[in-house]
Amino acid sequence: MLPIDNFREEVLRALGSSVLQSAVEGGELTVFVARTRIAEALQRLRDDPALAMSQLMDICGADYPGRPERFEVVYHLLSVGRNARVRVKVRTDEHTPVPTVTGIFKSAVWYERETWDMFGIPFANHPDLRRILTDYGFEGHPLRKDFPLTGFVEVRYDPEQKRVVYEPVKFQQDYRVFDFKSPWEGMTAVQLERENGEEGGQ
Repeated sequence: MLPIDNFREEVLRALGSSVLQSAVEGGELTVFVARTRIAEALQRLRDDPALAMSQLMDICGADYPGRPERFEVVYHLLSVGRNARVRVKVRTDEHTPVPTVTGIFKSAVWYERETWDMFGIPFANHPDLRRILTDYGFEGHPLRKDFPLTGFVEVRYDPEQKRVVYEPVKFQQDYRVFDFKSPWEGMTAVQLERENGEEGGQ
């Protein structure tokens, strides 16, 4: 295995002008490349004999809603022969497609579908971009930071209809609003006084 600084130099040499920035994090190299050049970058990492990043281990997304380009698409590559990993990232927004890398790595077919399903990040020229983890009628993309934790619908089996039904989410109780005086919503003023040692006679 190459020392990380030497490995970084080899990666930067292979990727050339497509690199926007790079850093070593947690002992692993992270490289940002231009979105339009992601397929070219991954092909170079795969085909360069000094690197031989022959396996695409994963593609995932990250959401930073405060940024103009809110999404990062993250590619994890492994070189078995060099015993090395590299993390390649591109930035995009919810409307600008990222070029597919399915022509470079076949495993990207499902990984890109998963990233689309969870984050709504579009991939240009993907051969079959549709949901893979959620139901085909699912609304929204559940790993976006602005997606509600409860979702929009709940699924249950209805014994009378003898089928699965979809219904708007219903809550059995109202949200609790904690005031930091007590963890229990709805305590009376007397209970709060007792808890704070303000009861008469003390």
